[in-house]
Amino acid sequence: MPLHSTAAKVAALLVLSQPFLSACIAPPPRLPGGASRNLAETLLPADEKSRSKKKASTASGSSDESPITRVLFADPGPRKLYTDSAGNEYWQGRGEVGKFGGTLRLAEFGAGPKTFNGLDTNDVTSHGIGLIQNESLVDYDPWTGKPIPRLAKSFTVSPDGKTVRFVLRKGLKWSDGHPLTADDVVFTYGTVVKEGFGEISHRDTLSVTGDYPAVNKINDLTVDFVFQKPFAPFLYNLNAVMVAPKHVLEPLTRRPKDEFHNFWDINCDPKTMVGSGPFILERYVVGQRYELKRNPYFGMVDSKGQHLPYLDKVSVGIVPEQNTEIMKFLGGELDLLDVKSVRGQDANMLKHKEQQLNFTLYNLGPDDGTYFIILNLSRRKNPKSGKFFVDPVKQEWFNNLDFRKALSHAINRRSIINNVLKGVGYPLYTVETPASLYFDKALKPIDYSLEEAAALLSHGGFVKKDGQLYDAKGNAVEFDLTTNSGNNIRDAVCIIIKEDLKKLGIKAKYQPMEFNAMIDRVHQSLEFEAVMMGLSGSRFEPYGGANIWKSNARMHMFDSRQCKDEKVPDLKDVRPWEKEIDHCLDAAAGTYDEAARHKLYNRFQEIVYEEQPLIFIYTNVMLTAAKNHVGNYRPTPYGSVYYTPKGSMYNLEEIYLKGGQ
Repeated sequence: MPLHSTAAKVAALLVLSQPFLSACIAPPPRLPGGASRNLAETLLPADEKSRSKKKASTASGSSDESPITRVLFADPGPRKLYTDSAGNEYWQGRGEVGKFGGTLRLAEFGAGPKTFNGLDTNDVTSHGIGLIQNESLVDYDPWTGKPIPRLAKSFTVSPDGKTVRFVLRKGLKWSDGHPLTADDVVFTYGTVVKEGFGEISHRDTLSVTGDYPAVNKINDLTVDFVFQKPFAPFLYNLNAVMVAPKHVLEPLTRRPKDEFHNFWDINCDPKTMVGSGPFILERYVVGQRYELKRNPYFGMVDSKGQHLPYLDKVSVGIVPEQNTEIMKFLGGELDLLDVKSVRGQDANMLKHKEQQLNFTLYNLGPDDGTYFIILNLSRRKNPKSGKFFVDPVKQEWFNNLDFRKALSHAINRRSIINNVLKGVGYPLYTVETPASLYFDKALKPIDYSLEEAAALLSHGGFVKKDGQLYDAKGNAVEFDLTTNSGNNIRDAVCIIIKEDLKKLGIKAKYQPMEFNAMIDRVHQSLEFEAVMMGLSGSRFEPYGGANIWKSNARMHMFDSRQCKDEKVPDLKDVRPWEKEIDHCLDAAAGTYDEAARHKLYNRFQEIVYEEQPLIFIYTNVMLTAAKNHVGNYRPTPYGSVYYTPKGSMYNLEEIYLKGGQ
């Protein structure tokens, strides 16, 4: 089937799709106080623009790779510490003084949260709610990307790099009024994280070769993390794990771990929720919406010393798919579309409606999230059922490097970007995106070539007869492909991939499924064949992906060795290239020498590029849209992540609704 025929099918799926606009972003509005945003740049570097334009005509029949102007807010300078008459210490917001009251209306597509226990999450929706309800010791500065204190007042690293000391702010409280002290920090990292309570998907990123730091209380406000050797990514990774209330959760750590796992689930009484973040769960209607209320004890103030947050509530509706979310925004039911909600296909339509509907479209540059195909490389049996997780016949295909490389060559990344993302995206061939500080620019693109793919399959022992591909034993090559339902982008991508694989004689039986069911298959039952999904990334620190890439990691999705019924991971079949990835990550984590770290992280990317354990496809350009009555909304690349629903609202506590809203 000709490529344009597949693209026509895709276009029918994209209800809001319109021709890509050459200038997606309007002339920059004025900043509060009259300063203009004058830091404009073009997204695509010259070599990428040239390459894109050359390939666009063959991929889609026309060149629609027009550059998008990117605008950035000016850095307001470092945060200040405010001390009240009682000696309590608060970080001051860096935005303008706002107005108290009102409800911010947001939405997210999908099935909604799986839990409200922020220490028991392996999906971005649940984890994002956790990061709103609870604070971490550190945060990223949204303008510089550097680690800065959050619950802490300060942190220092010892000269040998093995000890990190945190001093908490005075007067911190939980949402129930109970003091937040060093005891909570020691409990969180010394018990909950170290002893493996809950399902903290980021806990692997806080250890060095599996050895967690000792967490020592010095006094009520001071805690030391002591490592056996230097651990350079620690401060960057720490922000993803929030501090837990010891006075609420400690009793659960003296019981079976399932009780911790089930605590604060989606059926919990919101009145039992306790956190340190700006908002706390007030109500959840399963599958419809959740509402978060203002935390009166939140530890930040504005420049006048007024206690934040400004908003009374944040209401998040759950919608079945992205088009519904955008239509609700255009219909006046939502105040903001965040970084995972605005797609390239929507840019032209939104741009035309900016002035009419009084909102602004923002371009934040390349994303750090990745989208890819996972092939299940597992050769193991389910310890409970005794059956293989993957059919042994298909195990041989998926573990055949020629087969994986052939699939990578069969994915027309440029066509996907042009036809599905409407030119607003970057092709990916390895684990890091162009947003990463460690992105390896030396890796060459993996060209779309069905001829090269066919040659690789032939070399790998496969034969095509009468339009059907067979392996060396005569088995017809076909496997299940899925992604989460309701996501039009992924649906369209899977259809393009299915059609191109068909040209090679491979039958991909594509059937989307509900998001939580998909996550359960990938992380719990482990019974899947091929899945298209995405992960939020870190533009600051590749070791943030250790929970995916280390061979003993909990989320080692392409070959998970952490079966639920096993006490320890089964590591007897770790591949040589997996061991080398382990070495690269651990060695980079163990040094503060930036030249050495770059070299190690480059090798990490090269291995993923060479072995294709995940077949990377693309990353997005981050686009957001907000109604102009939303005050203090100042999205930045470093302050925008996919942790729903906080996303680009890194300063959610400072956001307010202007008069009349």
